[in-house]
Amino acid sequence: MQASDIPLDAARIAHLTRSYLAADYRWELSGEWHHLRIGHPEPDVEALYPDHLHFGLISAWDPHSVKRPEMVNRTADRALQQELHAAGWPHRAAFSSAANRSWREPSWLVIGIEAAAMDALARRFGQLGTLHWERGQPVRLRMDTSPPPALAHLPFVDWLNG
Repeated sequence: MQASDIPLDAARIAHLTRSYLAADYRWELSGEWHHLRIGHPEPDVEALYPDHLHFGLISAWDPHSVKRPEMVNRTADRALQQELHAAGWPHRAAFSSAANRSWREPSWLVIGIEAAAMDALARRFGQLGTLHWERGQPVRLRMDTSPPPALAHLPFVDWLNG
């Protein structure tokens, strides 16, 4: 099944948005995993990269949260990592998961990536949601879709088509 096989209607968008807001996001440094939290600033990341103003988290796995075979996901992940490297964006291993670990996917913490570049990568890799923030600001969820009416005014969510 592909992402295009599942309709992206208001109910599915609402479900996925709530899931992404409740997810556990972590990044790796020296073998230890550190949390990223939507709605909170991330001074630890920013202190590690004092010369950068923008930060993001992106995955290439399971576009629009539709399961794909592991080998397909790994191939997409390698392509994403190659793009990050070619663009010169420092990046660190990260992951996103459900709080109960029923869903987990490798991701990348990307340093120095502006929102427009993050959005372009997300579209290229079929990602409905990414995280992004500017130095000193809280982490925001960026949804590449229009908001369902009930969720249009959620704090810390940017709707890119609304």
